[in-house]
Amino acid sequence: MSAMWSRISIRALEDSQAGAGPGEGCLTDAECIAFLQWALPHLHLRWQGFRKVRGQVCKRLSRRLKALELSSVDEYRTFLVEYSKEWEQLDSLCRISISRFYRDRSVFEYLAAHAMPELAARLGTLPEPRFRVWCIGCAAGEEVYTLRLLWESLQQNFPEIDFSVLGTDVEANQIERARIACYPESALRELPDHLRQRAFEKDNGELCLLPQFKNRVEFRIQDIRREAPNEIFPLILCRNVAFTYFAEEEQVAVSKAIHASLSAGGLLVLGKHEQVPAKAAGFRKVLPQLPVYQRI
Repeated sequence: MSAMWSRISIRALEDSQAGAGPGEGCLTDAECIAFLQWALPHLHLRWQGFRKVRGQVCKRLSRRLKALELSSVDEYRTFLVEYSKEWEQLDSLCRISISRFYRDRSVFEYLAAHAMPELAARLGTLPEPRFRVWCIGCAAGEEVYTLRLLWESLQQNFPEIDFSVLGTDVEANQIERARIACYPESALRELPDHLRQRAFEKDNGELCLLPQFKNRVEFRIQDIRREAPNEIFPLILCRNVAFTYFAEEEQVAVSKAIHASLSAGGLLVLGKHEQVPAKAAGFRKVLPQLPVYQRI
């Protein structure tokens, strides 16, 4: 590291990596946009995915600059060039964790009425019927528990099926929140009333999932860009993560990993405005109006 960074104390660097540091900085929107358009390709991420949600990243970036005692984003660029480990920290600042229960109602209505019952009926013909679902980028568990609650309504028709859900996310704090399973009311605003009233109770201003709905659910810290579970799943959800924020080459690599983890005829569900990249082979879209793909 060059002498120009000698004024950044080791204490300041350690504190910032631990999440400490001063409040908001003064990075302008224009400065942040220019920086992200330069930096994101180095992280194999795409600016188009961050355009509407950049505010979250820009606030984190401003705090990072203050924690490192840097006066401008240009100094931070130079710091990245000279201190290569900082790219890992920047990558963590670019993780978007927006999620809700039952997000995109039409997708979950299709899963509850068609996809999950049809998959369960097919799996029910096996000697040891096991219905295992994988949610990639599960955030604080909203999607995982949505699927668990949907199965609660279906399981009486498939008593022989061993159903479970695996949620993976790169953020340890998100996985911890998922295991606690307490949420603000806004996170449940799209969840049907009968599910919300049956499965949650109020606690200190939040809605907390009742313990019996946490069984058959597992969470792991995992980065889809680097590893995948050593399992085969009939249903995988990868919504509003890889196919929004990752660069095309990363999207293709994730598609291959998902394809290898899907059973024959298994389903992949993406976010409402996402699609499998054209260069990713082995998928066909099930319905034109929904982001649901089948492994072929």
